[in-house]
Amino acid sequence: MSFEAEQILTLISLYILPFARLSGFLMVLTVISSRAIPPRFRLLLAVAITIVVVPTLPDYSEQSAFLIAGKTSQFASTFLTAKGWLLVIEQTLIGIALGFVSRLLMETFVVGGQIIAMQSGLGFASLIDPANGTNVPALGQFFLMMSSLIFLAVDGHLLMIRLVVESFTSFPIGSSMDIYGMFYELVNWAKWIFAAAILIAVVPMASLLIVNLTFGVMARAAPQINIFAVGFPMTLVSGLILIWLTLGYFLPHFERQFNRASEVMCTMVNLQC
Repeated sequence: MSFEAEQILTLISLYILPFARLSGFLMVLTVISSRAIPPRFRLLLAVAITIVVVPTLPDYSEQSAFLIAGKTSQFASTFLTAKGWLLVIEQTLIGIALGFVSRLLMETFVVGGQIIAMQSGLGFASLIDPANGTNVPALGQFFLMMSSLIFLAVDGHLLMIRLVVESFTSFPIGSSMDIYGMFYELVNWAKWIFAAAILIAVVPMASLLIVNLTFGVMARAAPQINIFAVGFPMTLVSGLILIWLTLGYFLPHFERQFNRASEVMCTMVNLQC
């Protein structure tokens, strides 16, 4: 059995555009994009999903035809024309934008944990984030681990992969949909993560404010007390107790924020969720 170069190029051109969107998505998808996951695994996962998904997609042979310039025997000179490169870059950016929504979802809880840590004095305890390789407060890393485990437990990664696959129907390859509007939705979603982080930390912040006001009254009533020696450990203990008391509301916050992230992804690719 023999295959001509034109047949091989035509077959590859049918798979490379969906592969670009899926690989861009998996490149930034939370948990899967961490340093603990080998790049080869993400590559193989993108290839496997592409092979399964391509037969079910709408016809885009007209767009894939721009990937091949001529019928010569040299692969490098015939594959990926100028317009083909633009299509590949476009699909990759779409996948990155969709995957970045999941990263912003997790950063909501990291920011919320850092706010609580700074207010309670726990910001001095820091850990190295294995996903990003930077120092972060231990409480923010704890919230990140909890949200990541819940994300995997509710099959959030599978839901987001499904949304990306369905985006090929609502936002076909080469369609004239407003891509700038899609990125505007992403930026608009990013600004709300701070509001959600404040909502997560508002109860500990208000309670610690009352604790600090109490120490202020004590410092005025009894100036001989070393308020710094007494107040700092008491603030730490109060912060730990407040985190323990409010930990039961972590799941409702995650569920609400996850639903918002899913709605943003649907809006970006014009899906009905």
